[in-house]
Amino acid sequence: MSADRPPVIDYEGSDYQEAFWEHGDRAYEDRVEQIALQRLLPKKGNLLLELGAGAGRNTPRYQGFERIVLLDYSLTQLRQAQQRLGIGERYTYVAADAYRLPFVAGLFDAATMIRTLHHMADAPLVLRQVRQVLRSQAIFVLEYANKQNLKAILRYLLRRQDWNPFTTEPVEFVKLNFDFHPAAVRRWLQESGFRLERQLTVSHFRLSVLKKLFPLELLARLDALAQLTGNWWQVTPSVFTLSTATGDSPLAAPGAFFRCPECGHSPLDETAAAYICPACSRYWAIQDGICDFRQPA
Repeated sequence: MSADRPPVIDYEGSDYQEAFWEHGDRAYEDRVEQIALQRLLPKKGNLLLELGAGAGRNTPRYQGFERIVLLDYSLTQLRQAQQRLGIGERYTYVAADAYRLPFVAGLFDAATMIRTLHHMADAPLVLRQVRQVLRSQAIFVLEYANKQNLKAILRYLLRRQDWNPFTTEPVEFVKLNFDFHPAAVRRWLQESGFRLERQLTVSHFRLSVLKKLFPLELLARLDALAQLTGNWWQVTPSVFTLSTATGDSPLAAPGAFFRCPECGHSPLDETAAAYICPACSRYWAIQDGICDFRQPA
């Protein structure tokens, strides 16, 4: 890929939702993430962008929003989300590269990015893209994989891993799977035009032995209490942040929604089968209700 298009991870054809979430002993992680989202999301809103929506696991938790845009790079993941949620005016399904969001500036009043940033080789670029499509004072809920987690600290002190959890550079532990230092994420958010409001530490008890020994609801309640220490320290494998978009943002023109991810032109001409950019003549296909902005048709 070109310098302005870092590599992306593609879950096309993956059974991730079924294998990891439904049959992967992840009920605890799912429950504590639900608690974190309930704490950070506003009770209601107009238009929310869900980045890395996958099969729509979290989408039903955004009950207060009138309309939700589910964005993922994988068509098959979005088709699973359609099966889960249905097709209607409330949901818009978009296949796109998060490094080149196909939306006009200042469109959304909220965005979430859960279990997605850790796949980003250029996390600051993605955060700048998110800020661009948000209105001023919009909220952004971001989850990231924490490099400075307690397990990594102990392994480093015992000399069982080479990389240092206290330094701020990302660590790529598997190809296109990154852990980030909290200080680095806070800096990137600020540099991208966000004001950090709150941090929650999540998944304090993410150990197989604990999940076998103790009931799910007990662990979830304990985690819910421990999450409240997130502004003081971050040593859990997962950290949730709540930020507000600062500065001025252009107001999206009435009816404006998509823009061409190649040349940036808006509005696009719409047909039953594609969106067409009148400036550069590129076509972006609509497949089974999914707007595909990954590559021109």
